[in-house]
Amino acid sequence: MAEAISVSGPISGTDKTLTFETGKFAPQSQGAVVASIAGTKVLTTANAAKSVRDGMDFFPLTVDVEERAYAAGKIPGSFFRREGRPTEDAILTCRLTDRPLRPSFPEGFRHETQVVTTVLGADQVNPHDVLSINAASAALMISGIPFDGPLGTVRMAYSQEGEWIPHPTFEEAENGTFEIVIAGRELDDGDVAVMMVEAGGSENAFYYYEDGAKKVTEEVLGDALQACKVWIKESIALQRQLVASVIATHGPIEPMSWTPVLDYTPEIMDAVEKFSTEAMKPAVTISAKAERNAAVDAVAADAVAHFCGDDGEFPGQSKMVKEAVRSLMKKVMRRRVLDEGIRIDGRAPGDLREVTAEVGVLPTAHGSGLFQRGETQVMNVLTLAMPRMNQMIDSLNPNNEKRYLHHYNMPPWANGETGRVGSPKRREIGHGALAARAVLPVIPNQEDFAYTLRLVSEVMASNGSTSMGSVCASSLSLMDAGVPVKSHVSGIAMGLIHEDGKYVTLTDILGAEDAMGDMDFKVAGTEDAITALQLDTKIDGIPADVLSDALAQARVARLTILDVMNAAIPESRSEVADTAPKITTIYIPLDKVGEVIGPKGKVINTIQQETGADIGVDDDGARGIVTIGAVEAWRMEEAKMAILNIVDPPKAELDKVYMGRVVNITKFGAFVNILPGRDGLVHISKMGGGRRINSVDDVLELGQEIEVKVDEIDDKGKVSLTPTSPLGGDGGDAGSSSDGGGNSGGGRERRSRNDRNDRGDRGDKRSDSGSSSTTTSDVVEVSFEDSFDAELADELGDLGPKSDRPKGDRDGGNRGGGSRRRHR
Repeated sequence: MAEAISVSGPISGTDKTLTFETGKFAPQSQGAVVASIAGTKVLTTANAAKSVRDGMDFFPLTVDVEERAYAAGKIPGSFFRREGRPTEDAILTCRLTDRPLRPSFPEGFRHETQVVTTVLGADQVNPHDVLSINAASAALMISGIPFDGPLGTVRMAYSQEGEWIPHPTFEEAENGTFEIVIAGRELDDGDVAVMMVEAGGSENAFYYYEDGAKKVTEEVLGDALQACKVWIKESIALQRQLVASVIATHGPIEPMSWTPVLDYTPEIMDAVEKFSTEAMKPAVTISAKAERNAAVDAVAADAVAHFCGDDGEFPGQSKMVKEAVRSLMKKVMRRRVLDEGIRIDGRAPGDLREVTAEVGVLPTAHGSGLFQRGETQVMNVLTLAMPRMNQMIDSLNPNNEKRYLHHYNMPPWANGETGRVGSPKRREIGHGALAARAVLPVIPNQEDFAYTLRLVSEVMASNGSTSMGSVCASSLSLMDAGVPVKSHVSGIAMGLIHEDGKYVTLTDILGAEDAMGDMDFKVAGTEDAITALQLDTKIDGIPADVLSDALAQARVARLTILDVMNAAIPESRSEVADTAPKITTIYIPLDKVGEVIGPKGKVINTIQQETGADIGVDDDGARGIVTIGAVEAWRMEEAKMAILNIVDPPKAELDKVYMGRVVNITKFGAFVNILPGRDGLVHISKMGGGRRINSVDDVLELGQEIEVKVDEIDDKGKVSLTPTSPLGGDGGDAGSSSDGGGNSGGGRERRSRNDRNDRGDRGDKRSDSGSSSTTTSDVVEVSFEDSFDAELADELGDLGPKSDRPKGDRDGGNRGGGSRRRHR
């Protein structure tokens, strides 16, 4: 086994160390690097095909992240007990890794390239996503694949004290107000050009703001873009050290042989530019997307007809001519912005398109909002549910539950096209996560608002930044649903055009400006704080001061959008919608949780059946948490009262008469519920009013209502009861009447005691048995009443006062003697 080449370096401002290692794992991979911080470790490999596939007209870069459950000491929770489709965290890490890498490959490189990160160790303390980016850059640097690196990446958390913490732990990030991931490259002058930014506020950010934490504003983010340079340079320096160590050990890294694939030749571009420029100029001034596309297609068709006919200059090269026309469109559009300050649709660089907002668009939804900016239209629909609908997460992160869900859908018809519909692609998952991150900081926590929330953004039309449209529509639907959010959140997408050292920032970019510009910069926030930020570039990097200026320009647009949203609905509705469940949460002592649930869930299921409410019981280790929900508020209140009566039941009063209900029958008596959460025992000896009851079932049945009096309450709160009137009817033994008269328990018919004459001289034998013990030594005398009393006392303690009647009085006979029977 080959020896590993390893380099390590301290992370400034922390006690952590960043390590890169190569040579030990994956020896046949073109590039393979293991990166680690503490116990978190990833293996990233980089490989490229030796040749280009025929007809490849784009750069086929694929980034995959394989999360292995063993990295966190877990077994996958799926039925097959092995990893399946990528988790949402894995997909987001793929996108995070891809975004700074893609623009760092040379133009014309079309070899299929694959970067795969396998998570080998997850210590549940340090995240692995930033390690994936750094390791991918290092693997590409030693692979020989053409790559303009190295790139360095750092995550920073903004503490409540107003300090940026590099490479924070999960806990440090959770306790902070904001998180930001920044990737960049080092320029020749030693400065750092930003390649990618991904940022968002923490779940409790606005709670921390209320406690006095410093808010994250445009100025604070500008500081972050400067502060990150130290740690980006450290990662870059360590990667260069790794490359030098590999060269020193194995010799020079052999560069991959490749030939640029051109979309068109310089000759075709020159010819198309001369022929089509004048026709292209009016086409790029059409503001309507469909009409503009049709005009550009017409220009392309004229060029193809002119150059690719039998007598044309470039026969059989229609594909190259079309690509040249597309490049001409990009060039004309960009020059118009740079030279004249006029964009495709006639706006100035800082102008915002027309914005409209509406709420309550779906009558059956718990909350809904419709947001439109220019030709981009997004509807968001909110559904509220009980906390038991929280999503369980099986991932490598310590968080295993999510109660705020945001899903994003963009069907092909939103662009007037055909295509596949169905399960979400990586783009939809990424856009939904960005919108969720932007709104999350203003969502109340589960203690303040017990619901699980699912928001679905449906893109109805697309022409520029549907993700930021989703942010705005989400904020509208949250307020429409009565969710007590801290404030409205608006978002805007910014663009950038850079040529000849000149930078022009564009507000509210169109889809075409996104495709033909040099930057896609999205920012969301409230009136006084940033909640999310995302930046991607297509150039070598953007100076931090240019980004700071773009943030300031974006703020103007965000505030304008907020004014429109506030006009539609200025604050959350005071109550949730009629169609939404009404939820309340009560906290109970931990030792009462079992009583509320009952054996095998009997108690809680009974309450749910009787009230129609949905009840969830949980605990936080110190107290029980009971969540009650129902669409009708009265059902919720009834269930709440029933639970409170179990936790703190009302006390019975001595000698008071109650109408109760039989809830349990035993051989020694019946338990009767006389108050919510309060039962008492009617002993079998007290049921007949002086007559013997052979079986409780003869006189009572479950659910029967009877009137009882409280005889005694012992020091443990146990209640002894007596029926106010005898059970089983008048005269004779209990239940002796042939028609069951007086037997409220619906007992079975039995023969009258007077009908027992057929037993002949049995009475004589009874008297004989008492006089001669020697002749009947095998006879055992047993008192069932005494046996019942003894058994009950063992199980329940003191049984309370006995019957007032004389023990010997049993319908004129001796109860003690008459109750004895012979068992041979």
